[in-house]
Amino acid sequence: MGEIAERYRRRAEAFELKVAAVRPEQWGNQSPCEKWSARDVLDHIVAMNGYMLMPVGRTLAAEADALKSFQAARAAVEAVLDDPELAGQECDTPAGWMTVEGQIDQVVSDDLVLHGWDLARATGQDEAMDPVDVERMWASNSAIPADVIAMYRTPNAFGPGVEVFGPEVVVPEDAPLQDRLLGFIGRKP
Repeated sequence: MGEIAERYRRRAEAFELKVAAVRPEQWGNQSPCEKWSARDVLDHIVAMNGYMLMPVGRTLAAEADALKSFQAARAAVEAVLDDPELAGQECDTPAGWMTVEGQIDQVVSDDLVLHGWDLARATGQDEAMDPVDVERMWASNSAIPADVIAMYRTPNAFGPGVEVFGPEVVVPEDAPLQDRLLGFIGRKP
């Protein structure tokens, strides 16, 4: 198993544990994403997993149950990552041409961490992110050029209703790195 597949699996497992811990009455809870409930966060993650399958001609079957929905999406992406031919296919993305596994790593794998925090916050779960993920994501996000960050902060820049980052939330420079990362992407730690 490659590094990208392992990272996705580890992050997906952590996200799945959060999904499994949500009580039925919590799915309507407000998330830190202004327009989303806890269920909307999950639906976004499932949809993004589905988008990662499109370049290889695969789709997700609809599942009404929250946990089963994520498990099906996770299994479908892991199947792609397990197939070197599919994982290595080149695809056109908003960030340019890259491999399918590269897009999975840069988009949905990172989303599992960040939206895992959203889901945890919305449902009263442990909000701690893996410090290795926080360091990796801080390094990659803080290296994004200012003009690209501005586009990420512009609502609808990537399509109707799509917001990548919210307005930056200022946190003290000596705050824990997780808080600085969350503030950078527009969350209130």
